[in-house]
Amino acid sequence: MVVGVAKVQLFIPENRSLKGKRQVVKSLLRQINGRFKNVSVAEVDDQDLWQRAQIGLTTVGSDQRFINSLLDRALDYIEAYGGVEVIETKIEIISL
Repeated sequence: MVVGVAKVQLFIPENRSLKGKRQVVKSLLRQINGRFKNVSVAEVDDQDLWQRAQIGLTTVGSDQRFINSLLDRALDYIEAYGGVEVIETKIEIISL
């Protein structure tokens, strides 16, 4: 079994409130869920900051190359998503 985990720190430059941040983050999470069926995603930190967000992605499978590729594609999608800037990403692949 192979588990892939990614943590993404985002900056939301056009945002002016927590309500606006929630709209942007929820929209992004819905888009990721719709596009990448085998990836789970959630906001994992910085919930009280209105221009920053951290989201976590995870997926499980049997092929390390596939898991890594899937997370890379999801991260590419986030980087191309309008309204957010990726500050930092961390990926970890765990073989159990």
